Amino acid sequence: MKLIQLSYVKNIISRHKGRPQQELAFCILVKNIAYEKLVEVHWAGEDHVWHVLPAEYHSSAGEDYEIWHAYALFHLSSHYSLPGNIEFALHYHVRGRDYWDNNSSHNYFIDADSGIRLQEGFPLLNIDYQPNLEQGQQFYPITVAVQHSRHFSQVYVHWTTDDWKTVHVTPCFFKRRHWDKVLWSNARNPNQYGCETWISQLQIGHAYRVQYAIGGATPRRQIWDNNLGRNYIARRERLKVLTLNLHCYQEEHQDHKFAQIAKAIRDLNIDIVCLQEVGEPWNDGKGDWNANAAKIIHDYLGPPYHVYTDWSHLGFDRYREGVAILSKYKFLYKDAGYISSSQDVYNIHARKVVMVQVSVPYIGEINVFSTHLSWWQDGFREQFERLRDWAQHKHDNHVRATLLCGDFNAKAGSEGYKLLSYDYEDQFLKANERRKFDKIFCQTPQPQMQYLHHDGRIDYIFLKKGSRLTATSAKELFTQQDYYGRVSDHTGYYLEFEPT
Repeated sequence: MKLIQLSYVKNIISRHKGRPQQELAFCILVKNIAYEKLVEVHWAGEDHVWHVLPAEYHSSAGEDYEIWHAYALFHLSSHYSLPGNIEFALHYHVRGRDYWDNNSSHNYFIDADSGIRLQEGFPLLNIDYQPNLEQGQQFYPITVAVQHSRHFSQVYVHWTTDDWKTVHVTPCFFKRRHWDKVLWSNARNPNQYGCETWISQLQIGHAYRVQYAIGGATPRRQIWDNNLGRNYIARRERLKVLTLNLHCYQEEHQDHKFAQIAKAIRDLNIDIVCLQEVGEPWNDGKGDWNANAAKIIHDYLGPPYHVYTDWSHLGFDRYREGVAILSKYKFLYKDAGYISSSQDVYNIHARKVVMVQVSVPYIGEINVFSTHLSWWQDGFREQFERLRDWAQHKHDNHVRATLLCGDFNAKAGSEGYKLLSYDYEDQFLKANERRKFDKIFCQTPQPQMQYLHHDGRIDYIFLKKGSRLTATSAKELFTQQDYYGRVSDHTGYYLEFEPT
């Protein structure tokens, strides 16, 4: 397969909203050579003026390919005509080199309002694929383009919502007036390029995800589109969790850094944020709620976020220092308590933890703990054992997962980390270094901590073993190199989860 290749192109003139409008859509397969890349469509209409239309990443395909889409919409007016028939070529720039798919130097063409044109090599193709399921969506639409010359007698979808434990087969239907009914278009079905369009919908109910492949029966054989062997997947929003130690008002330009934290939470649409070293002025032990760091970040965020915080001890000789949780979801339950032997607010090793229970749509009830433990020599073991017992007590049959998030003051691979690993798993490691994770947590009765010798983390998101949740991606935030910059003497850890 080429490094860049056209899958299909769409050219539709719609009249269902009154005045005519022309829609151009391009689906492009790109070999994933490097993360940084440029994909674009060079095209011209009937006026022969050339334009460049940027494409955007859409989804993955197979092991090494990506699907990119480019889209443009034009409205007919007294000042502007529609592009009409178009010719085009595809451009891919990666690692300083340029690659083209220009139909062997002849460019591609598609007539105005002709519908879909499939590229050679795609006898049956899932088009208008949407990888995201919306809140409340219970039906998933399917649109399939096939080559009329193959004489398809049936087109069908094999699909599952439980990872293929059960399989459904749903037929697709051919409607000759498809484009006319959907968009008031004059495109024919099949059209002059020998392309037929079939449609269906899957009744997915309240499922978190749907996986599927599309097949078709021809006189010679069955033909499948399974996304280059990977199957198509559409899913709800992942659960997004961040943990960050705020450094208890010790930063320069503190308000700007609070604003940057809130911006990152908004930009990434993070659901749950666990904060440590949450400071507010001591004020003779009475505090000052309006100057509480978690409240300030919460105020920057606004609805729908909720905040829960509590303090443990006097920090840096002038602040009430504690922990907090921000959540987009309402708290079903919340609690706070000391996990240290000492509850003396003048003792820095008096440590309190806050926990909340939230109900995450399409996932279920999750228990989340925001914690800041002492170092091993200062009471880590007893603090963690109390935390573990507390978390176990709250983890009943209705709870889908328990997350321990925060600053554990236990270097990866240390005695404290090893103690944690008997009941909990390091999700950042699981998402980013699966082979190393398996050697530590899965392959032997005793964790092989030597693989973490160079890992300097002390901040983690741990997931209780047996939880029905898994980390799918993870990254470090608030580094010197990223967009938001440093906001603390700690970096943040951001993870995304899906239900299992």
